[in-house]
Amino acid sequence: MFEFDEATTLTSLGDGAYSTPIHDRWDINGNANGGYLLSLATNAMRAASGRAHPISVTMHYLSPGPAGNGVTTTKVMKAGKRFATVAGTLSQDGRDIATALGVFGDIDSSIPPHSVTMERIEIPAYEDCVPRQVSPNPDGGTPMGLGSRLEMRIHPDDTGFARGEPTGQALCRGYFAFKDGRPVDTLSLLLAADAFPPVMFNRFGMIGWVPTVEFTVHVRGVPAPGPIACAFSSRVIQGGMWEEDGEMWDSEGQVVALSRQIALAPQVPKQQ
Repeated sequence: MFEFDEATTLTSLGDGAYSTPIHDRWDINGNANGGYLLSLATNAMRAASGRAHPISVTMHYLSPGPAGNGVTTTKVMKAGKRFATVAGTLSQDGRDIATALGVFGDIDSSIPPHSVTMERIEIPAYEDCVPRQVSPNPDGGTPMGLGSRLEMRIHPDDTGFARGEPTGQALCRGYFAFKDGRPVDTLSLLLAADAFPPVMFNRFGMIGWVPTVEFTVHVRGVPAPGPIACAFSSRVIQGGMWEEDGEMWDSEGQVVALSRQIALAPQVPKQQ
């Protein structure tokens, strides 16, 4: 079994509830990554829907989610001919961590009419981009955190934050893939949408934790084999919050997902 499939495994508890344990090494500094939590709860919601793919899922984050037990309670709000709408809440030890609402159904990007006016991401080949740094294990064992599960590359022009030299532009581009070779599917696109360094780091530097408040992913296609090209940017950082918009393209040049999230922003010196 691939690592992501194991980490999103669920067991039905009856009455729309599923055991969805939160696995370790899908975290950022001890708290499960928001895209992983979205994928975990969405997998349970998808099971409840009886449909093949997530079409649009929005999650609101209520509290951090460390590794440990977890239960996702689902409710089918409507099951129509084409789509099913399902609500889900992920909890741990009686504490709600996140709540979501999603639409599920079939995806066929060839259905007309067809018009894509977005320009594809300008990015070097996967081999020419910079591998994302992985947090070492202080005990010398398996590397820590989300990055240890992924084989990601960052656009050479967008790596300044990691050297303490932010570019000044809230932008991060690169490729998403799994280290164990798992193909990227419609469920793991939800993880890809939150796996990159926050674009705020390239605007202000690595200034601290930037927890997500709300996160939405629209799945637009079933990915072709190969790494997913991604671009994330922000146009509004103010009032202690920032938004991040994402676009994801597969190896055949198809738009496979779009995302938007809003997150809390640490304070930075006013002169920046």
